[in-house]
Amino acid sequence: MIELRNIVKIYHAGDIQVTALNNISFHCKKGEMVSIMGASGSGKSTMMNLLGCLDRPTSGEYLLDGEDVSQMSDRMLAKVRNRKIGFIFQSFNLLPRITAIANVELPMVYARSNHNKRKHALETLEAVGIGKRASHRPAEMSGGEQQRVAIARALILNPTIILADEPTGNLDTHTSHSIMTLLQQQNEKGITVVIVTHEEDIAEYTQRTIYLRDGEIIEEKIR
Repeated sequence: MIELRNIVKIYHAGDIQVTALNNISFHCKKGEMVSIMGASGSGKSTMMNLLGCLDRPTSGEYLLDGEDVSQMSDRMLAKVRNRKIGFIFQSFNLLPRITAIANVELPMVYARSNHNKRKHALETLEAVGIGKRASHRPAEMSGGEQQRVAIARALILNPTIILADEPTGNLDTHTSHSIMTLLQQQNEKGITVVIVTHEEDIAEYTQRTIYLRDGEIIEEKIR
């Protein structure tokens, strides 16, 4: 499903060269739920950007469903993201001036989907337990409600992978565990879930945890 082979990512800032990922190899099977942990600067965000086809490696291969996406054009990467990947972010990334249901509809608009957008968006909001708040704007919702809207938006195009970057970072403990239970439920439906987190109790929800330090995988824990 997901395979990184000897991935190196180097950033340049003037004469300074920073190796964000150093010869990373990683494999995630279809339907697996995996967490990535590490201190600030360990390479977590860089790895997530590569997995999400938001960036390319300096060297190495990234195989997604057996297809090498490492050197694809921006246009091709956009198609892969739209077709296969749903993103969930710590800051929710909802548009503040439109309703929850309109936020969820947006990926279908960009994809020029033939679905009945309003009906499909409402069904997806209901599936994540937030259908009654469909007409509310983000400012009228709690953090947990906003994150459920963000999850509905990630699910709307039926992705095969969900990538969640600190999805509980802005939430209280009770709400965090509610969101992780929801992500587990999506995983049980066959969706591959990869989560970046700095919280060990959140990582406990996943089947496997990869630990990064200084751009290298230093440990792997299987539950």
